[in-house]
Amino acid sequence: MTRIAVIEDDLPTSNQLAGWIRSAKSGIVIDQWFTRDEAEAALAREHYDAVVLDIELGRERHAGVALINAINKLRQGTPVLVVSAMPAAIYRSIMKALDAWDYLQKTTFEEADFIETFLDILRTTQAQAPVGAAPAPVGDALVLDPLWQRTPTWRGERINLPLTAQRILATLHQRSGEVVSYDELFEVVKSGRNRDNVRKHVSTIREALREVDPGFEGIENVPMRGFRWTGR
Repeated sequence: MTRIAVIEDDLPTSNQLAGWIRSAKSGIVIDQWFTRDEAEAALAREHYDAVVLDIELGRERHAGVALINAINKLRQGTPVLVVSAMPAAIYRSIMKALDAWDYLQKTTFEEADFIETFLDILRTTQAQAPVGAAPAPVGDALVLDPLWQRTPTWRGERINLPLTAQRILATLHQRSGEVVSYDELFEVVKSGRNRDNVRKHVSTIREALREVDPGFEGIENVPMRGFRWTGR
């Protein structure tokens, strides 16, 4: 059974995150912790499939950083999703250096963004892919018109996508098996050149592909870096 720790000192926020996790997937056990001490004790005692945490807990401004270090020592490979009010421009690079999965800044994302990121974590961890291994590219299941005049198809079925999403999909497909960074994807986005906007476009692509292929899992989220097309 999947077990998740939510470490957040604000009760309404903690309950909101726990509720989003429950709505994302059934059968998940969620432990909610509110202080660094009780969280550290739980992390030493329990095995968690993923941890969602805030950086600032009570009066400890960087308690979350200490907890990530503890997680890395105790259970290497446990994905950590940081949800904090601290400015992303400063803290995202810090969290990347600490091997956190991703960083979401409070008030700048919606429920759908959180759920998609959380499900990415579960999909990747449950797949148990070897660390650093690039999945092999997959054939010509995807067909794109380089002139953008025809609707793209997946395994012979049309998929409906706005133009920007088509450009992102084409970029990922052309670099099949490679990590395409956020900065590289910014080049094909005409407006809203930020990570949250790119995530929304990728979410749109996934939804469109799953409409014709419910089992589609061919776009990987590469924590703190970007996305990779695998075509699975």
